[in-house]
Amino acid sequence: MIMSEQSWPHFSHTELECHCGCGSQEMDPEFMERLEDLRGAYDKPMPVTSAYRCPNHNASVSKTGPSGPHTTGMAVDIQVAGEDAHKLMTLALYHGFTGVGVRQRGPHQARFLHLDTLEADTNRPRPTIWSY
Repeated sequence: MIMSEQSWPHFSHTELECHCGCGSQEMDPEFMERLEDLRGAYDKPMPVTSAYRCPNHNASVSKTGPSGPHTTGMAVDIQVAGEDAHKLMTLALYHGFTGVGVRQRGPHQARFLHLDTLEADTNRPRPTIWSY
């Protein structure tokens, strides 16, 4: 069940909502519990640059179209770079995240890790790691 009124101690409603301005925020509660556990283990802030995306917004910003990982409420992009990115990726894999996308080039403020907990299917092997 997806809930939009839930709150989590380390992540604000605003940083988890769609960036198109529609105000939608449909993060999956089990995903958020896992993300909170990861945040506790990492023990540093994890700035979210992208979380929930409505299908229209996802189609306009991602090659995954209107049904990409962010539209499920089970994906986030975390601004992190260098040694911290390595530590966060290691912890994310340990905590059961099944998809890790790595962007570690360009300005430090543009570097991030994509984390998701999607299950494997015919077109999406899991667990997996990719780079942008």
